[in-house]
Amino acid sequence: MSIKKSDIAVTAAASFQHEGKLYDHIAPEVADWGIFKLHDDRENFVKELEETSYSRLLEEHGGNLNELLSKTLFSEQLRTKEEPWKVDPPKERQYWKKLAKMLATRSLDEDEVTTADKAARNILGKVVHRYADEIVGHFKIPTFKFARRFLTFFFGRLLNAADGRSFRSLFSKRIQLEERLLVRGYIEEVRELSQRGTVVFVPTHFSNLDSILIGYAMDKVAGLPAVSFGAGLNLYNTGYTAYFMNRLGAYRVDRRKRNPIYMTTLKTMSRLIIQHGVPCLFFPGGTRSRSGTLETKLKLGLLGTAVEAQRHNYQAGKDDKIFIVPVILSYPFVLEAQFLIEQHLIKEGQERYIKAKDSFHSLRSILKFIWGVFSKGNKITISLGRPMDVLGNRVEADGKSYSKNGSRVRTRDYFRDQFGQINKDYQRESEYTRMLGNHIVKRYHADGIVLPSHVVSHAAFAMLEKTFPANDLYALLRLPAEDFYFDLAGLYSVVGQLRDRLLLMANEDGAKLDPVLYESPEEIVRSGIEALGNFHIDKPLRFDKEDRIVSDSFAMLHYYHNRLSTFYLKRHINWPVKLVRDERVEDAFFQHLEADDFTD
Repeated sequence: MSIKKSDIAVTAAASFQHEGKLYDHIAPEVADWGIFKLHDDRENFVKELEETSYSRLLEEHGGNLNELLSKTLFSEQLRTKEEPWKVDPPKERQYWKKLAKMLATRSLDEDEVTTADKAARNILGKVVHRYADEIVGHFKIPTFKFARRFLTFFFGRLLNAADGRSFRSLFSKRIQLEERLLVRGYIEEVRELSQRGTVVFVPTHFSNLDSILIGYAMDKVAGLPAVSFGAGLNLYNTGYTAYFMNRLGAYRVDRRKRNPIYMTTLKTMSRLIIQHGVPCLFFPGGTRSRSGTLETKLKLGLLGTAVEAQRHNYQAGKDDKIFIVPVILSYPFVLEAQFLIEQHLIKEGQERYIKAKDSFHSLRSILKFIWGVFSKGNKITISLGRPMDVLGNRVEADGKSYSKNGSRVRTRDYFRDQFGQINKDYQRESEYTRMLGNHIVKRYHADGIVLPSHVVSHAAFAMLEKTFPANDLYALLRLPAEDFYFDLAGLYSVVGQLRDRLLLMANEDGAKLDPVLYESPEEIVRSGIEALGNFHIDKPLRFDKEDRIVSDSFAMLHYYHNRLSTFYLKRHINWPVKLVRDERVEDAFFQHLEADDFTD
């Protein structure tokens, strides 16, 4: 049975835009963008970053600079010895050795404590300068415009945005990218807020394509200025990648460096960018989701810089507000899925996880895989979640904040002390950051688009779990996938129940659904399996020659199943009798089982 959207009452999220279009740019001239202005004055910005980071470090570690420097210099010498990268400056190991020797000599030789402290401060200044100059990138307009043209071609080919489906159509100029690279959500509100304050985008993270894809979609589809984002320093190891990354406004993040001096400088960089009014993007989950789940536990370090930046704005007498926009990517497939789930299972299961034998793929099958990338009408959805302030309160297009009960909230008042003055209180701001993280996670679930591939894979793996209730995850993954197939009627039943539950959640502002999920279970299954089969050679689900639904890899199926795991849908399923069938066992075996055997 198909269900029309009109049959579902819409009581929340009335401004969520489900239909996509190309928007006129709110700032057509790149020279007017905040990211260009900041990097056009790079020298002064680096100096500001140095001074601000230096002051913060003295505030937090001023009484014990020697210990701070000793640990930092030791860790840097160890890094340059054990993890040298091509992108590292020349003679870097000698540089850190020289500073360590200078610290040891002066701290021992100086008779006066004040003079020794001055020497330590001098070394701290050198370290902060080196880090600041490394972190701050560049933004070159010609490079940005070239990258914009190249990415139009690249994503057009990848998503087959051209009208045709033949080989010739891959090079057609009739690009209709907005039909394949879908931007949904609170777009009008975000566009308006971008002109009233500073927007911080906080996306989910599933693929290495995420930051480039989001940045491009914001510019070319949503009509928003380029954002500043952190890029791993490892991306600068190769010539072509380094050339572009170093000129597109990305700031460099070296994940090998975990010492307090570097982390303070990095966080200060994030705060200052926001204070300068530059829209930015960072992944609060920290790294790609190895398991395929939506992030539920966020890393609050960079997120806290938005809260601090808001307080600094108020202390400076500015009314400029900072707006947080969750961004949820919905992929029908993830290019690195097999690599990511292998990493996750090896880390979590250790000796309990036995990696499946690598499949051999002929040249013909690989070419067929590549053609599948270009010849299918693939779509990727980027959803802009409901905007909020740095406390997690809902924000309307006019920039005003509202509490959960609809009352007007004045964000400035939350940064006042008992005397009504705007003051610095790191403990208070830490609690605000935690609250903000919780609100972001909630909107990840409420505003992300659930796709047919998510539902079908969730249903299929849940059926596998229910068929073998005594098996833990790793025992399930050791089962020979080639010996099993999914009962079609059972899959339709489970998919239909998941759909009905998701429809109820959507009605209560708990989820957003792809249009196909308003169709019949049969159509959802067909669409979901078709999408899952577009990219992977070892397919999570597919139809075999006998028109049965089978899986080439239970590990891959588990990865895609996990996308809905934090929605806790399985508790609402009334399990059918037939779920997963073993072709080695006669069908008569199942006929003796009662439905009660499969219920909790």
